Amino acid sequence: MENSKPAARLLAHNATGREVWAWAMYDFANSGYTTVVITALFNAYFVSVVAGDAPWATFAWTAALALSYALIMISAPLFGAWADLHAAKKKLLLITTVGCVLCTAGLALSGPGDLGVAVLFVVLSNFFYGSGENLIAAFLPELAHEDGVGTVSGWGWSLGYMGGLISLGACLAYIAWAQARGLGATNFVPVSMLITAALFALSSVPTFLWLRERALPQSGGLPRGWVADTFARLAETLRRAQDFADLRRLLVCIVFYQAGIQAVITLAAVYAQEAMKFTTQQTLVLIVVVNLMAAVGAFAFGYLQDRLGHIRSIALTLVGWIAMILLAWSADGASRFWAAAVLAGICLGASQSAARAAIAVLSPATRRGEFFGLWGLAVKLSSILGPLTYGLVTWLTDGDHRLAILATGSYFVVGLLLLSGIDLERGRRAAQAAG
Repeated sequence: MENSKPAARLLAHNATGREVWAWAMYDFANSGYTTVVITALFNAYFVSVVAGDAPWATFAWTAALALSYALIMISAPLFGAWADLHAAKKKLLLITTVGCVLCTAGLALSGPGDLGVAVLFVVLSNFFYGSGENLIAAFLPELAHEDGVGTVSGWGWSLGYMGGLISLGACLAYIAWAQARGLGATNFVPVSMLITAALFALSSVPTFLWLRERALPQSGGLPRGWVADTFARLAETLRRAQDFADLRRLLVCIVFYQAGIQAVITLAAVYAQEAMKFTTQQTLVLIVVVNLMAAVGAFAFGYLQDRLGHIRSIALTLVGWIAMILLAWSADGASRFWAAAVLAGICLGASQSAARAAIAVLSPATRRGEFFGLWGLAVKLSSILGPLTYGLVTWLTDGDHRLAILATGSYFVVGLLLLSGIDLERGRRAAQAAG
């Protein structure tokens, strides 16, 4: 039976408040990338300016993202296994951070017709972002007490959404200044990429100053070489997969319900404009509201999760997602759609935080990098599956966005059904037995 007692303690015995804050600051730092580049600004610039609003422009954007997610799916478990073997999570995190910052800045080189440059830096920046996201998550079980992992995870996610809003706000302030001087998107979007990259680099400094690598190297001498050793490590985990049946089921569950979430994240602005006829200004306000509600949801729900239990908490958020989909699908006026947007924000923060905490509980101490790499694989697979499903439905139905959002809602239903077969206590015992 899943523990639902109040958390007696939040932090691990050797973790400090400053270190946990430094860890959470990475969520603050990297969220500017997804908010500005993926959700609010560069995506529209890519379609309208770089690709010149060509019929294939949106497909090119989604294909570039899908390629980067596919690369993360292949590499994430290997990166995690290597990090565990060599106690190198922080070292790899620094490499991926530098890579994402530089490639985000590289997006500033994209102008009209520069499709190759734009695609290259979108693929690379998103690859580095996603790889770093997995690595920073693997520190969570080292910093949080078992009874406080949901709360601490919620701190990070809520701070992350605030970081995304601050980055977006800084870019919008510059855009307003540039537009007042008669400058167009070919000027202010590239500069916004530089602003986003600079804020990412600056905000991540506390992480590398104060976050400690507690893991110890697990391979002595590397007789087969680091590549062979890493693959052998991953192969061993796959052979023992039956010992982690609950973790495996949770990962499959995450693939499905995250597919619905990723469709909402990626296409909320499109739905608002196409189905609800929102203006650009209304759409930007929508993004701000969703992020604010997500911050509230992640922060508040983290405390609830440690009392209610991880699996029950995820189930509650999935019920909320299903209700949100029905609200958005049936909305015939702005008021009901805004209610759906508020609910989406709360569920977004809560469900993202809850999944990370549950994986932390089910991960063996000696394989955290590897298991969070598998979590990353599941999320990135969903990042391909959800948006493509939405796009396919709109294509087959001649642009019926309401039917598309309803179709992606089915992923939440499947996720809820899969969740019912997970025994967290059994999975926790398996993780502890594996070391």
